Amino acid sequence: MRRMAQEIKVAKKAKEPKLEHSELSGEFTEDGVTVLVDIFRTQGSQEDWTMEVVTQSEDLIRWDEPFETDRDAFDEFLATIARDGIASFLEDSEPAVH
Repeated sequence: MRRMAQEIKVAKKAKEPKLEHSELSGEFTEDGVTVLVDIFRTQGSQEDWTMEVVTQSEDLIRWDEPFETDRDAFDEFLATIARDGIASFLEDSEPAVH
């Protein structure tokens, strides 16, 4: 009796790309409220930058459009704070998109 080896194909989980985080990323505190600003793109790429803000209660706010530079992203974050206040990130219970 001859045994046949069966080829078992294991679905490989697609590797998530490594990310490059901007030096402008980090915690930002105003009026006693702290959020985490994360500005990132695929490591080693020249892609535009994505920006997310994570609140203390772990709500995630992501901007729809990417930014040409990390500085543009951070300037938009600061403009949002100046225009709407840092509490604007806390007011909505629904996921926010800027």
